[in-house]
Amino acid sequence: MKRCKGVPLNGCFVEFFVVFGCALWIGLCALPASSAERPLLSLPIECNPGRNCWLVNLVDTDIGPGRRDFLCGRHTYDSHKGTDFAIRDLAAMEKGVAVLAAAPGTVKARRDGMADKQPDEPLRRNRQIYCGNGVVITHKDGWETQYCHLRHGSVTVKAGEKVNQGQKLGLVGHSGMAEFPHVHLAVRHVRQVIDPFSGVSSSEGSKTGCGDYSKTLWNKSAQRALQGPMTSFFNAGFAAEKPKHRGIKQGLYRAKALPRQSPALIFWVEAWWVRKGDILSLNIIDSGGKALVNHTSEIPKFQSRRMAYAGKAKRRLFWELGEYTGIGELSRIVNGKTHRFMISKKILIRD
Repeated sequence: MKRCKGVPLNGCFVEFFVVFGCALWIGLCALPASSAERPLLSLPIECNPGRNCWLVNLVDTDIGPGRRDFLCGRHTYDSHKGTDFAIRDLAAMEKGVAVLAAAPGTVKARRDGMADKQPDEPLRRNRQIYCGNGVVITHKDGWETQYCHLRHGSVTVKAGEKVNQGQKLGLVGHSGMAEFPHVHLAVRHVRQVIDPFSGVSSSEGSKTGCGDYSKTLWNKSAQRALQGPMTSFFNAGFAAEKPKHRGIKQGLYRAKALPRQSPALIFWVEAWWVRKGDILSLNIIDSGGKALVNHTSEIPKFQSRRMAYAGKAKRRLFWELGEYTGIGELSRIVNGKTHRFMISKKILIRD
């Protein structure tokens, strides 16, 4: 069986911010991409972007040691050669989210059998398996797409098989060099990495205008689905103790109810792509409509992923019964205009 060539994804990172107390987004011939028959790509994942999946990393168009995406931003990491679509957590992964062929073609290679787990040192030293479980599909005129980090045992296609656009290839997983469950879509033309948003090679991307979609490879439906901002809350919930990132990743702390004798009531959130100077507010409103927790902080630096929580320890014998609401708001001022991102969750305190 032919082995899929790995795509390095070791630049992903997670950083946390926590506050506790009363106060807490190949070829046939060397034709230039613009002159070949260009594929029109649909989404490589069965989901609704911004609701149950999120566009989180773009192609790096900086040919040097820095990072730059087609928006002239930094929603990528150095030498990232694809586009990443993340799902909420490992619980969502276990339920199953389909990875789909972005264009019709022929399966060139596939790999399955790698475990879904956090990358260890042996894996980090072997770039040939960075892609994890994956599929490579060839298209007309030297175009190729690659789908990485699929779930163990989920790949449904075989080498040499013809596939249709939108056909299921497997499920989103956590295999290979993946710090969180997602699918990595790589697009190549005659072995050159192509950014599907700009439609040009990563080496030419720095020469194009910021956010230039004139040569995009995404079809109209995908373009509409991907219009949202990179910054976004993607997860939130309540806990009766200080939430740990591992537990959040596993899908814990998402109960719809807590007992009234819980030692604490803590609201937590996760967000993609926060910026230095953003203002994060975390609030808990009690069953009577009064503010139980109201905490505001300033984001100290640009981060791809951020977790924060705020809460209050129980001071009486029991919490008041009823429905409590957690509200997270991130505000950002750009050119004098305030942009706001919000998320809310409810929890029932019961006997």
